[in-house]
Amino acid sequence: MNVTPAAPRPQAAPARAREYETIYILRSDVDKDGAERVHARVSDALEREHGKLVKVEAWGRRRLAYPIRKQRRGVYVYLKYVGGGGLVAEVERNLKLQDAVIKFMTVQTGVEVDIAALHIDPEETKLGLGPLEPPPEEEKEESREKQLGLIDFGPEAARPPRAEDADEFEPEESEEGDPPLKEDRDEEA
Repeated sequence: MNVTPAAPRPQAAPARAREYETIYILRSDVDKDGAERVHARVSDALEREHGKLVKVEAWGRRRLAYPIRKQRRGVYVYLKYVGGGGLVAEVERNLKLQDAVIKFMTVQTGVEVDIAALHIDPEETKLGLGPLEPPPEEEKEESREKQLGLIDFGPEAARPPRAEDADEFEPEESEEGDPPLKEDRDEEA
């Protein structure tokens, strides 16, 4: 009896899958070709893991809430896709390998999504970056004095009251029974 080993058959996409959303941020100086390379790498990872890309949105260049890897601005890209369990790990691994990606986050938005009933518009899966405008703005670095509030911001800025403007008061004289202050003791010596 001759038994030939069965050839491994390609794994088909499951009929039910999970839905995920990933947002990744590219460096602000990335050009359109660099953004396309990152998107192509992510799309290839989705195909290898039998996932389906549902939607891609380029949100454009935005200011970051805080500096990340010395970057103050970044290009935001939103992905929505469906697939099996190992899909997210593979997509995130590919994002980590790209130097242009400075941050990413993935969340699961749906469980038991029926892939056959899912309508995917081919226009929504293209990375429509257009021009990555506006170009990066030169941000003025605040001086250390300004950050600490030591600089006068002009006549319109709120100022604390000056000693001249404050009500003048005389310190009350100490009563005879109070011990003398340190300054008084120093003067006597």
